[in-house]
Amino acid sequence: MGIKQTLNMSAKIMRFRLARLGVCKPGKPINFTFSVTNKCQSRCRSCNIWDLYRQYPEKLEGELSLPEIERMFRSVGEIYFFNVSGGCPFLRRDFPEIVELACKYLKPSVIHIPTNALAVEKALADTEKILEIMKANLPRTVLQIKPSFDGVGEMHDAVRGVPGNFAKLLRLVQGLKELQKKYGKLHLGLGTVVSRFNVKSIKEIIDCADRLDVGSYISEIAENRDEMFNLDDSIAPAPADYRTAMAEFKKYVASKLEFKKGLTRLTDAFRLVYYDLAVDIVEQKRQVIPCYGGITNVHVDPYGNVWPCCILGNAQSMGNMKDNEFRFWKIWNSDRAETARAFIKAGKCQCPLANQSYANILCSPRKMVRVLSYLLPFKALRWRGTS
Repeated sequence: MGIKQTLNMSAKIMRFRLARLGVCKPGKPINFTFSVTNKCQSRCRSCNIWDLYRQYPEKLEGELSLPEIERMFRSVGEIYFFNVSGGCPFLRRDFPEIVELACKYLKPSVIHIPTNALAVEKALADTEKILEIMKANLPRTVLQIKPSFDGVGEMHDAVRGVPGNFAKLLRLVQGLKELQKKYGKLHLGLGTVVSRFNVKSIKEIIDCADRLDVGSYISEIAENRDEMFNLDDSIAPAPADYRTAMAEFKKYVASKLEFKKGLTRLTDAFRLVYYDLAVDIVEQKRQVIPCYGGITNVHVDPYGNVWPCCILGNAQSMGNMKDNEFRFWKIWNSDRAETARAFIKAGKCQCPLANQSYANILCSPRKMVRVLSYLLPFKALRWRGTS
Protein backbone atom coordinates (compact mmCIF):
# COMPACT_ATOMS: atom_id res chain seq x y z
CA MET A 1 0.00 0.00 0.00
CA GLY A 2 1.48 3.34 -1.06
CA ILE A 3 1.62 6.60 0.91
CA LYS A 4 -1.46 8.02 -0.84
CA GLN A 5 -3.49 4.87 -0.18
CA THR A 6 -2.33 4.76 3.45
CA LEU A 7 -3.39 8.37 4.03
CA ASN A 8 -6.71 7.73 2.32
CA MET A 9 -7.39 4.67 4.48
CA SER A 10 -6.40 6.58 7.62
CA ALA A 11 -8.94 9.26 6.77
CA LYS A 12 -11.61 6.59 6.24
CA ILE A 13 -10.84 4.98 9.59
CA MET A 14 -11.15 8.34 11.35
CA ARG A 15 -14.53 8.91 9.73
CA PHE A 16 -15.70 5.41 10.69
CA ARG A 17 -14.77 6.07 14.31
CA LEU A 18 -16.58 9.41 14.30
CA ALA A 19 -19.62 7.85 12.63
CA ARG A 20 -19.85 5.23 15.38
CA LEU A 21 -19.87 8.08 17.89
CA GLY A 22 -22.71 9.72 15.97
CA VAL A 23 -20.67 12.76 14.96
CA CYS A 24 -21.10 12.25 11.23
CA LYS A 25 -22.51 9.92 8.58
CA PRO A 26 -20.39 6.80 7.98
CA GLY A 27 -19.51 7.52 4.37
CA LYS A 28 -18.66 4.73 1.98
CA PRO A 29 -18.08 1.20 3.39
CA ILE A 30 -14.82 -0.51 2.52
CA ASN A 31 -16.39 -3.97 2.28
CA PHE A 32 -19.43 -4.69 0.10
CA THR A 33 -20.79 -8.23 0.38
CA PHE A 34 -23.40 -9.42 -2.09
CA SER A 35 -25.13 -12.79 -1.82
CA VAL A 36 -25.77 -13.35 -5.51
CA THR A 37 -28.06 -16.37 -4.98
CA ASN A 38 -29.45 -18.67 -2.31
CA LYS A 39 -29.28 -21.68 -4.64
CA CYS A 40 -26.95 -24.35 -3.30
CA GLN A 41 -26.25 -28.02 -4.02
CA SER A 42 -24.56 -28.61 -0.65
CA ARG A 43 -26.40 -30.13 2.30
CA CYS A 44 -24.22 -28.67 5.03
CA ARG A 45 -24.89 -29.61 8.64
CA SER A 46 -24.28 -25.99 9.72
CA CYS A 47 -26.61 -24.30 7.19
CA ASN A 48 -30.25 -24.75 6.23
CA ILE A 49 -30.48 -22.69 3.05
CA TRP A 50 -30.53 -25.86 0.95
CA ASP A 51 -33.39 -27.42 2.91
CA LEU A 52 -35.57 -24.33 2.92
CA TYR A 53 -35.35 -23.94 -0.82
CA ARG A 54 -35.77 -27.66 -1.42
CA GLN A 55 -39.09 -27.48 0.40
CA TYR A 56 -40.14 -24.09 -0.95
CA PRO A 57 -38.49 -23.53 -4.37
CA GLU A 58 -40.76 -20.54 -4.99
CA LYS A 59 -38.72 -18.64 -2.39
CA LEU A 60 -35.87 -18.50 -4.92
CA GLU A 61 -38.03 -16.31 -7.11
CA GLY A 62 -37.35 -12.62 -6.87
CA GLU A 63 -33.55 -12.72 -6.76
CA LEU A 64 -32.14 -9.55 -8.27
CA SER A 65 -31.88 -9.61 -12.06
CA LEU A 66 -28.79 -8.48 -13.94
CA PRO A 67 -30.31 -5.05 -14.83
CA GLU A 68 -31.30 -4.58 -11.17
CA ILE A 69 -27.80 -5.52 -10.01
CA GLU A 70 -26.38 -2.97 -12.44
CA ARG A 71 -28.59 -0.26 -10.96
CA MET A 72 -27.49 -1.23 -7.46
CA PHE A 73 -23.76 -1.25 -8.27
CA ARG A 74 -24.04 2.05 -10.10
CA SER A 75 -25.65 3.59 -7.03
CA VAL A 76 -23.01 2.24 -4.63
CA GLY A 77 -19.93 3.45 -6.53
CA GLU A 78 -16.32 2.51 -5.88
CA ILE A 79 -15.40 0.30 -2.92
CA TYR A 80 -12.23 -1.50 -1.81
CA PHE A 81 -13.33 -5.10 -1.14
CA PHE A 82 -16.05 -6.92 -3.08
CA ASN A 83 -17.04 -10.07 -1.21
CA VAL A 84 -19.34 -12.49 -3.02
CA SER A 85 -21.57 -14.79 -0.98
CA GLY A 86 -24.38 -17.32 -1.45
CA GLY A 87 -25.56 -20.12 -1.82
CA CYS A 88 -23.00 -21.11 -4.40
CA PRO A 89 -22.25 -18.09 -6.63
CA PHE A 90 -21.29 -20.24 -9.62
CA LEU A 91 -24.86 -21.57 -9.83
CA ARG A 92 -25.93 -18.26 -11.37
CA ARG A 93 -25.69 -18.55 -15.14
CA ASP A 94 -24.90 -14.85 -15.38
CA PHE A 95 -22.26 -14.85 -12.63
CA PRO A 96 -19.35 -13.61 -14.81
CA GLU A 97 -21.61 -10.79 -16.00
CA ILE A 98 -22.34 -9.85 -12.37
CA VAL A 99 -18.61 -9.60 -11.65
CA GLU A 100 -18.16 -7.60 -14.86
CA LEU A 101 -20.70 -5.07 -13.54
CA ALA A 102 -18.83 -4.99 -10.23
CA CYS A 103 -15.62 -4.23 -12.10
CA LYS A 104 -17.34 -1.44 -14.04
CA TYR A 105 -19.05 0.32 -11.13
CA LEU A 106 -17.52 -0.87 -7.83
CA LYS A 107 -13.94 -1.01 -9.16
CA PRO A 108 -12.75 -3.14 -6.20
CA SER A 109 -9.11 -3.76 -5.38
CA VAL A 110 -9.94 -7.27 -4.15
CA ILE A 111 -12.68 -9.65 -5.30
CA HIS A 112 -13.34 -12.64 -3.06
CA ILE A 113 -15.45 -15.61 -4.22
CA PRO A 114 -16.19 -18.72 -2.13
CA THR A 115 -17.43 -21.99 -3.61
CA ASN A 116 -18.57 -25.40 -2.42
CA ALA A 117 -16.47 -26.97 -5.24
CA LEU A 118 -19.36 -29.07 -6.54
CA ALA A 119 -19.69 -27.51 -10.01
CA VAL A 120 -16.03 -27.92 -10.95
CA GLU A 121 -16.20 -27.26 -14.70
CA LYS A 122 -18.57 -24.30 -14.31
CA ALA A 123 -16.39 -22.79 -11.57
CA LEU A 124 -13.22 -23.10 -13.67
CA ALA A 125 -14.87 -21.74 -16.82
CA ASP A 126 -16.43 -18.81 -14.97
CA THR A 127 -13.20 -18.04 -13.13
CA GLU A 128 -11.30 -17.79 -16.41
CA LYS A 129 -14.01 -15.54 -17.88
CA ILE A 130 -13.82 -13.32 -14.80
CA LEU A 131 -10.03 -13.15 -15.01
CA GLU A 132 -10.26 -12.06 -18.64
CA ILE A 133 -12.82 -9.40 -17.67
CA MET A 134 -10.51 -8.16 -14.93
CA LYS A 135 -7.51 -8.20 -17.23
CA ALA A 136 -9.33 -5.88 -19.62
CA ASN A 137 -10.92 -3.60 -17.01
CA LEU A 138 -9.12 -3.84 -13.65
CA PRO A 139 -5.65 -5.31 -14.32
CA ARG A 140 -4.38 -4.54 -10.80
CA THR A 141 -7.30 -6.12 -8.96
CA VAL A 142 -6.74 -9.39 -7.11
CA LEU A 143 -9.21 -12.27 -7.46
CA GLN A 144 -9.32 -14.79 -4.65
CA ILE A 145 -11.24 -18.05 -5.11
CA LYS A 146 -11.83 -19.87 -1.83
CA PRO A 147 -13.22 -23.43 -1.95
CA SER A 148 -14.74 -24.69 1.29
CA PHE A 149 -12.64 -27.32 3.09
CA ASP A 150 -14.32 -28.73 6.20
CA GLY A 151 -12.60 -32.08 6.60
CA VAL A 152 -10.36 -34.66 5.01
CA GLY A 153 -11.94 -37.22 2.70
CA GLU A 154 -15.15 -38.70 4.05
CA MET A 155 -15.34 -36.17 6.90
CA HIS A 156 -15.59 -33.31 4.40
CA ASP A 157 -18.33 -35.14 2.52
CA ALA A 158 -20.22 -35.83 5.76
CA VAL A 159 -20.03 -32.22 7.01
CA ARG A 160 -20.95 -30.81 3.59
CA GLY A 161 -23.62 -33.46 3.06
CA VAL A 162 -22.63 -34.56 -0.46
CA PRO A 163 -20.73 -37.81 -1.23
CA GLY A 164 -17.78 -37.21 -3.53
CA ASN A 165 -17.45 -33.53 -2.61
CA PHE A 166 -13.86 -33.94 -1.40
CA ALA A 167 -12.74 -35.49 -4.68
CA LYS A 168 -14.31 -32.56 -6.56
CA LEU A 169 -12.55 -30.14 -4.20
CA LEU A 170 -9.19 -31.66 -5.13
CA ARG A 171 -10.04 -31.39 -8.85
CA LEU A 172 -11.03 -27.75 -8.47
CA VAL A 173 -7.86 -26.90 -6.56
CA GLN A 174 -5.74 -28.50 -9.28
CA GLY A 175 -7.67 -26.69 -12.01
CA LEU A 176 -7.26 -23.35 -10.27
CA LYS A 177 -3.54 -23.96 -9.90
CA GLU A 178 -3.35 -24.43 -13.66
CA LEU A 179 -5.15 -21.12 -14.16
CA GLN A 180 -2.66 -19.44 -11.81
CA LYS A 181 0.11 -20.24 -14.29
CA LYS A 182 -1.66 -18.01 -16.81
CA TYR A 183 -3.14 -15.35 -14.53
CA GLY A 184 -0.91 -13.73 -11.92
CA LYS A 185 -3.79 -11.96 -10.17
CA LEU A 186 -5.54 -15.20 -9.25
CA HIS A 187 -5.07 -16.14 -5.61
CA LEU A 188 -6.17 -19.56 -4.39
CA GLY A 189 -7.22 -20.13 -0.81
CA LEU A 190 -9.11 -22.64 1.30
CA GLY A 191 -11.63 -21.90 4.03
CA THR A 192 -12.70 -24.07 6.94
CA VAL A 193 -15.85 -23.50 8.98
CA VAL A 194 -14.96 -24.79 12.44
CA SER A 195 -18.04 -26.46 13.90
CA ARG A 196 -18.76 -29.03 16.56
CA PHE A 197 -18.67 -31.59 13.75
CA ASN A 198 -14.98 -31.11 12.86
CA VAL A 199 -13.34 -29.15 15.69
CA LYS A 200 -11.56 -32.21 17.10
CA SER A 201 -9.97 -32.95 13.71
CA ILE A 202 -8.52 -29.51 13.00
CA LYS A 203 -4.88 -30.61 13.14
CA GLU A 204 -5.53 -33.27 10.48
CA ILE A 205 -7.40 -30.72 8.32
CA ILE A 206 -4.59 -28.16 8.62
CA ASP A 207 -1.95 -30.75 7.70
CA CYS A 208 -3.94 -31.71 4.58
CA ALA A 209 -4.37 -28.05 3.60
CA ASP A 210 -0.63 -27.59 3.94
CA ARG A 211 0.01 -30.49 1.56
CA LEU A 212 -2.36 -28.94 -0.98
CA ASP A 213 -0.01 -25.94 -1.02
CA VAL A 214 -2.48 -23.12 -1.70
CA GLY A 215 -1.77 -19.42 -1.26
CA SER A 216 -3.81 -18.95 1.91
CA TYR A 217 -5.80 -21.00 4.36
CA ILE A 218 -8.32 -19.43 6.72
CA SER A 219 -11.02 -20.43 9.14
CA GLU A 220 -14.02 -19.01 10.92
CA ILE A 221 -16.42 -20.44 13.46
CA ALA A 222 -19.80 -21.92 12.56
CA GLU A 223 -22.39 -19.33 13.56
CA ASN A 224 -26.14 -19.01 13.83
CA ARG A 225 -26.94 -16.58 11.02
CA ASP A 226 -30.23 -15.15 9.89
CA GLU A 227 -29.13 -15.68 6.28
CA MET A 228 -28.56 -19.42 6.83
CA PHE A 229 -31.88 -20.13 8.57
CA ASN A 230 -30.03 -21.97 11.35
CA LEU A 231 -30.77 -19.74 14.35
CA ASP A 232 -31.98 -22.64 16.50
CA ASP A 233 -29.32 -25.18 15.52
CA SER A 234 -26.51 -26.37 17.77
CA ILE A 235 -23.53 -26.06 15.44
CA ALA A 236 -20.82 -24.09 17.25
CA PRO A 237 -17.90 -25.90 18.92
CA ALA A 238 -17.43 -25.75 22.67
CA PRO A 239 -15.35 -22.68 23.63
CA ALA A 240 -12.49 -24.79 25.02
CA ASP A 241 -12.34 -26.88 21.84
CA TYR A 242 -12.43 -23.74 19.72
CA ARG A 243 -9.52 -22.22 21.64
CA THR A 244 -7.47 -25.37 21.01
CA ALA A 245 -8.36 -25.29 17.32
CA MET A 246 -7.40 -21.63 16.95
CA ALA A 247 -4.07 -22.30 18.63
CA GLU A 248 -3.37 -24.77 15.83
CA PHE A 249 -4.42 -22.25 13.18
CA LYS A 250 -2.23 -19.55 14.71
CA LYS A 251 0.76 -21.86 14.76
CA TYR A 252 0.19 -22.78 11.13
CA VAL A 253 -0.31 -19.21 9.86
CA ALA A 254 2.60 -17.85 11.85
CA SER A 255 4.97 -20.55 10.59
CA LYS A 256 4.31 -19.36 7.02
CA LEU A 257 4.33 -15.62 7.69
CA GLU A 258 7.98 -14.85 7.03
CA PHE A 259 7.71 -16.39 3.56
CA LYS A 260 4.76 -14.19 2.56
CA LYS A 261 4.99 -10.81 0.86
CA GLY A 262 2.82 -7.79 0.24
CA LEU A 263 -0.95 -8.07 0.69
CA THR A 264 -0.81 -11.78 1.57
CA ARG A 265 1.65 -11.14 4.41
CA LEU A 266 -0.42 -8.25 5.78
CA THR A 267 -3.61 -10.30 5.57
CA ASP A 268 -2.04 -13.18 7.50
CA ALA A 269 -0.92 -10.75 10.22
CA PHE A 270 -4.55 -9.67 10.55
CA ARG A 271 -5.58 -13.31 10.82
CA LEU A 272 -3.24 -13.95 13.71
CA VAL A 273 -4.90 -11.14 15.63
CA TYR A 274 -8.36 -12.23 14.49
CA TYR A 275 -7.97 -15.78 15.82
CA ASP A 276 -7.26 -14.48 19.33
CA LEU A 277 -10.12 -12.00 19.06
CA ALA A 278 -12.56 -14.68 17.88
CA VAL A 279 -11.73 -16.91 20.85
CA ASP A 280 -12.20 -14.01 23.27
CA ILE A 281 -15.62 -13.16 21.79
CA VAL A 282 -16.78 -16.77 21.94
CA GLU A 283 -15.67 -17.16 25.55
CA GLN A 284 -16.76 -13.75 26.86
CA LYS A 285 -19.95 -13.44 24.77
CA ARG A 286 -19.50 -9.71 24.24
CA GLN A 287 -18.01 -7.23 21.79
CA VAL A 288 -14.38 -7.38 22.91
CA ILE A 289 -13.60 -4.41 20.68
CA PRO A 290 -16.17 -2.02 19.14
CA CYS A 291 -18.06 -3.42 16.17
CA TYR A 292 -18.44 -1.26 13.07
CA GLY A 293 -21.12 -3.36 11.39
CA GLY A 294 -23.25 -1.16 9.13
CA ILE A 295 -20.42 1.39 8.97
CA THR A 296 -17.33 -0.25 7.46
CA ASN A 297 -19.23 -3.19 5.96
CA VAL A 298 -22.56 -3.79 4.27
CA HIS A 299 -24.27 -6.98 3.11
CA VAL A 300 -26.97 -7.21 0.42
CA ASP A 301 -28.96 -10.44 0.13
CA PRO A 302 -30.15 -11.95 -3.20
CA TYR A 303 -33.44 -10.05 -2.98
CA GLY A 304 -31.95 -6.61 -2.37
CA ASN A 305 -32.30 -6.43 1.42
CA VAL A 306 -29.51 -4.27 2.86
CA TRP A 307 -28.07 -5.58 6.13
CA PRO A 308 -25.34 -4.35 8.47
CA CYS A 309 -24.11 -7.96 8.49
CA CYS A 310 -25.26 -11.48 7.64
CA ILE A 311 -25.58 -12.41 11.31
CA LEU A 312 -28.30 -9.86 12.08
CA GLY A 313 -29.78 -10.08 8.58
CA ASN A 314 -33.40 -9.05 8.26
CA ALA A 315 -33.71 -8.60 12.02
CA GLN A 316 -31.86 -5.30 11.55
CA SER A 317 -32.51 -4.66 7.87
CA MET A 318 -31.75 -1.13 6.72
CA GLY A 319 -34.15 -1.34 3.79
CA ASN A 320 -34.65 -2.99 0.41
CA MET A 321 -33.08 -1.85 -2.84
CA LYS A 322 -36.22 -2.53 -4.89
CA ASP A 323 -38.40 -0.54 -2.50
CA ASN A 324 -36.00 2.40 -2.70
CA GLU A 325 -35.53 2.54 -6.48
CA PHE A 326 -32.02 1.08 -6.07
CA ARG A 327 -30.80 4.22 -4.33
CA PHE A 328 -28.21 2.73 -2.01
CA TRP A 329 -27.34 5.99 -0.29
CA LYS A 330 -30.97 6.66 0.58
CA ILE A 331 -30.95 3.37 2.51
CA TRP A 332 -27.44 3.78 3.93
CA ASN A 333 -28.30 7.18 5.44
CA SER A 334 -31.85 6.30 6.52
CA ASP A 335 -33.36 6.21 10.01
CA ARG A 336 -33.57 2.41 9.76
CA ALA A 337 -29.83 2.31 9.14
CA GLU A 338 -29.20 4.46 12.20
CA THR A 339 -31.42 2.16 14.26
CA ALA A 340 -29.34 -0.85 13.19
CA ARG A 341 -26.10 0.96 14.02
CA ALA A 342 -27.44 1.97 17.44
CA PHE A 343 -28.35 -1.66 18.15
CA ILE A 344 -24.79 -2.75 17.35
CA LYS A 345 -23.19 0.15 19.24
CA ALA A 346 -25.22 -0.74 22.35
CA GLY A 347 -23.54 -4.16 22.36
CA LYS A 348 -26.81 -6.04 21.87
CA CYS A 349 -25.02 -8.47 19.57
CA GLN A 350 -21.61 -10.08 19.51
CA CYS A 351 -19.99 -12.42 17.02
CA PRO A 352 -16.60 -13.26 15.50
CA LEU A 353 -17.78 -12.83 11.87
CA ALA A 354 -14.49 -12.81 9.98
CA ASN A 355 -14.83 -10.05 7.38
CA GLN A 356 -16.42 -7.69 9.91
CA SER A 357 -13.83 -8.54 12.55
CA TYR A 358 -11.00 -7.60 10.18
CA ALA A 359 -12.58 -4.16 9.73
CA ASN A 360 -13.06 -3.85 13.49
CA ILE A 361 -9.37 -4.64 14.00
CA LEU A 362 -8.48 -1.99 11.40
CA CYS A 363 -10.42 0.58 13.45
CA SER A 364 -8.83 -0.49 16.76
CA PRO A 365 -5.44 1.20 17.46
CA ARG A 366 -4.61 -1.40 20.11
CA LYS A 367 -5.27 -4.32 17.76
CA MET A 368 -3.45 -2.64 14.87
CA VAL A 369 -0.32 -2.43 17.02
CA ARG A 370 -0.52 -6.20 17.38
CA VAL A 371 -1.01 -6.63 13.62
CA LEU A 372 2.08 -4.55 12.90
CA SER A 373 4.08 -6.42 15.53
CA TYR A 374 3.57 -9.65 13.58
CA LEU A 375 5.18 -8.04 10.54
CA LEU A 376 8.48 -7.47 12.35
CA PRO A 377 11.26 -9.95 11.44
CA PHE A 378 11.98 -11.04 15.01
CA LYS A 379 8.31 -11.92 15.47
CA ALA A 380 8.40 -14.28 12.48
CA LEU A 381 11.58 -15.89 13.76
CA ARG A 382 10.05 -16.42 17.18
CA TRP A 383 6.99 -18.05 15.67
CA ARG A 384 9.15 -20.36 13.52
CA GLY A 385 10.23 -22.10 16.70
CA THR A 386 6.63 -22.96 17.56
CA SER A 387 5.75 -24.66 14.28
